[in-house]
This record gives sequence, C-alpha cells and structure tokens, in this order.
Amino acid sequence: MDTRYSRQILFKPIGQEGQERLGASRAVIVGAGALGTVLANHMVRAGVGHVRVIDRDFVEPSNLQRQMLYDEEDAAQHLPKAAAAYEKLRKINSGVTIEPVITDVIPSNAESLLADADIILDGTDNFQIRYLINDVAVKHRIPWVYGGAVSSQGIFAAFRPGQTPCLRCLYPDFPEGGETCDTAGVIGPVVDIVASYQAVEALKLLLHDEEHYSPFLENLEVWNNTHNQTRIAKGRNPECPACGRGLYEFLEHTGEQEQVAALCGRNSVQITPAFDRQLNLDQLAETFAVLGKVERNKFLLRFKTGDYTLVVFPNGRTMVQGTGDPAVARTLYARFIGA
Repeated sequence: MDTRYSRQILFKPIGQEGQERLGASRAVIVGAGALGTVLANHMVRAGVGHVRVIDRDFVEPSNLQRQMLYDEEDAAQHLPKAAAAYEKLRKINSGVTIEPVITDVIPSNAESLLADADIILDGTDNFQIRYLINDVAVKHRIPWVYGGAVSSQGIFAAFRPGQTPCLRCLYPDFPEGGETCDTAGVIGPVVDIVASYQAVEALKLLLHDEEHYSPFLENLEVWNNTHNQTRIAKGRNPECPACGRGLYEFLEHTGEQEQVAALCGRNSVQITPAFDRQLNLDQLAETFAVLGKVERNKFLLRFKTGDYTLVVFPNGRTMVQGTGDPAVARTLYARFIGA
C-alpha cells in the first residue's frame, strides 16, 4: 500500500475521496520564482495529478535567498526556472505529471496555457500578467488564487468567477507606485507564508469545500506581526469590464508587433515577438562568438556585447540586460537577432 498521502488522507476534509479528486486535477502555476516555487512544491507533494509550471526567466544568484527549489548549480548554468523546477519536482513525486513551459504569458498564448486548468495559481510579480490571468479565469470560469510578497508584507485572495469579485473589481486600474523586491527587498519567510496560504485555498477550491472558502483579501506583515482581513466576497462591481461586462481587454491581441517590456528593477528589457520564431541557437552562438562572450545551454544563449547582455530563447524571446530603455533594446534586438 502506498503511504505517500496517508497523513493527508487522515485529514478529514480531504480523505480518500478528496485525494482521488486531487489526483484527477490540473493546476497551472504562473511564475516559478519565490511564490511559484513554494506553490509548485505544495501542489506536487499533495498529489495534484497534473502541474504545469510556466516561467519566462532563468535562475540567478540573487534568487537563491528565497526561491526554494533552486541551488547554486542552477544559477551557474543559467537554467530557465521552469526547467530547473521540473528537475527538482520530478524527484519529489514521480506519480504526478509535471509540465515545464519556458515562456512569457502574453495575450496570444494565455488561453492555450491556462484555459484547461482546474485552478490557476499566481506566482508572478506584476499586474500585467495578473490581469491576463484574471481575464482567462473569468472568461472560462476557472478559480484562481492571487498572491504577492515584498519586504515583510504579503497579500492573497481566492477568486471564484461568477461568485466573488474578480481582480479588476478590486483593482480597476494598474496600481501605481509601491514597493518592489528590487527597491524594498524581501525576506524568505513571508514568501513561504503567503504561498502556503495560497496553496491551502487552492486545495479547498480543487476539493469544492465551499464551507471553508476564504471570503477575504488578506494582508500580512510578518515582521511586526499584523494580519488584516478585508471581506470581499460580496463586492462584485456590475460595471467591471471583465466579470461585469464580459470585456476581456487584456486578452486583446493584434498580432502586429512584438511586445516590449522593461523589467522592474532589473535594468533589463524583454522583447517578445508577435509570433514564435524558430531560431537556431547553435548557429547564433557561432556567429556571436567572434563578436563577444557567448554562453550556451540547451535552453538559451547568453551573448555579451559591450555593456549589454542578450539572453536569447529559441522562440525569439530575448532579454536585453544592461538597459531599461526599450528603444535601446529594440536597436540591439534588430542588430543581432533581426526583424
């Protein structure tokens, strides 16, 4: 008899039937950074049958203080976070399907990546992607759990389309200003606490345990030991573009040009082509080798030229490090990757 889930099955709200339901469920985790690594760990260890882990970034030394799945070797090899997470998670539980996806969630792919899930978990660090998640969740009636952490503060809430307000009811517009991990720092424990709360809400949602759904937007401050709850369960806005009027503005995509986004606090710009390209990284490595320093693994290529480093993925997505100016990044992209 497999005893892997025996202690979880003894927990009455789960039991044998609940464990079987978890095993038949699909979770998608958007972002495999600080929150995402904790979320993935919990979902895989709990026996959620299919866990898709999506992330656009690669492991760096500054991640290791709080992103619990990664180690120094991952950072030294510049492994994509989704790939590094997969290698760790498959050793934790071989009985679940773990699907790593190395990409950015953008309007043109959001539905294909998220719409087949039973639960969507937010491990991101920006509202652009959260609004995209919200649009997909509302459109396809998928519950999702929002979370964020910075400094010693954390926040989380569970959204159930059609029953609770959605994210845009609470935040109609992009929140302006505020602290980020790159300006105010972050301590590891608050990340674990927030993501663990998110994971608990995810289990409740997957098990349809309506009696125990949280009706709150919860705010934590762990250094000063405060915890505030804002009741939101009945706060739907009938004029909300997403859940009130069925307008999914963040899913709109013309497909006419690439997306360019400065990465907050990173002195980097990401360029995502309108459509996936098929770059031969080996050929690019040979070309770049006479122009500057090249590092290569099976997932990406790093090319340093002057004060800039281009991190190139096979589908053409590129991070330009060393500038926060989109115009400079576009120029470098056009020069070295091509239109």
